[in-house]
Amino acid sequence: LDMAIDENGTAIVTFDYTLSWIERIAVFFKIADPSDEFKKALETFSGQSVESVTLDDHAASFRVEHFAKISRSGNETTYTTPAIDLRDAEQALNSYWFAPLVQADFSPAVTTVTFPDGSVETLENVAEIPKVSRTIPSTP
Repeated sequence: LDMAIDENGTAIVTFDYTLSWIERIAVFFKIADPSDEFKKALETFSGQSVESVTLDDHAASFRVEHFAKISRSGNETTYTTPAIDLRDAEQALNSYWFAPLVQADFSPAVTTVTFPDGSVETLENVAEIPKVSRTIPSTP
C-alpha cells in the first residue's frame, strides 16, 4: 500500500495485490472486486469521494482530494492522514458466498506514506493504519 500526499493534501493511494485463479474468476464475473472494497474503505475513513485512477488484476490506484488534513502554524505546515482500518474491507469481502474459497488478507506487507517533502513513513503488516503526521517547514 502506498499513499503519496501532495502539498494540497490530495493523495494517490495505490494498493498492490495478488489474486488466485478462483479470485480472478470472481472478479471476471463481477461477483467480487477487491478494488471496489478498497475504494469503499478509503471513502469511509477519509470522508471524501474517491476517484479511480488505474485498475488491473494486480493493483488499484485512487485519487483522494483533501485526504490529508493540513494545518499551518507560523512557517510550518503539518499534514495528517486519516486512520484507515482495512479489516472492514476484508469483512465485506468475507460476506460473499465464495469467501471460504479465497484467502483475503488486507494487511499490507508494507505501507508507505510519502509526504510532499519526500519523507516517507513506513509501516509493516498492519491492517489498522494509524493517523500519520509530518510537519514540514514552509518554503519562502
